[in-house]
Amino acid sequence: MKEEKFLFQRENYILFGVGLAFIILGFILMTGGGSDDPQIYNEELFNSRRIILSPLLIVVGFVIEVFAILRRPKS
Repeated sequence: MKEEKFLFQRENYILFGVGLAFIILGFILMTGGGSDDPQIYNEELFNSRRIILSPLLIVVGFVIEVFAILRRPKS
């Protein structure tokens, strides 16, 4: 019987997981900061964690995902 080969190696799947973890962490850090009352303005909405860190983590996660797809296995 012919041995089946997977499309990606183990390293690729690990990189997929790391990239997905970065993306999920970025979205988790982006949540919150709002107010239940629309009359109350909460400055916490525009702190550096939600404006800088979260989008950066999400972009890094997507870059890792692309790298995981394009990475060739070692022969």
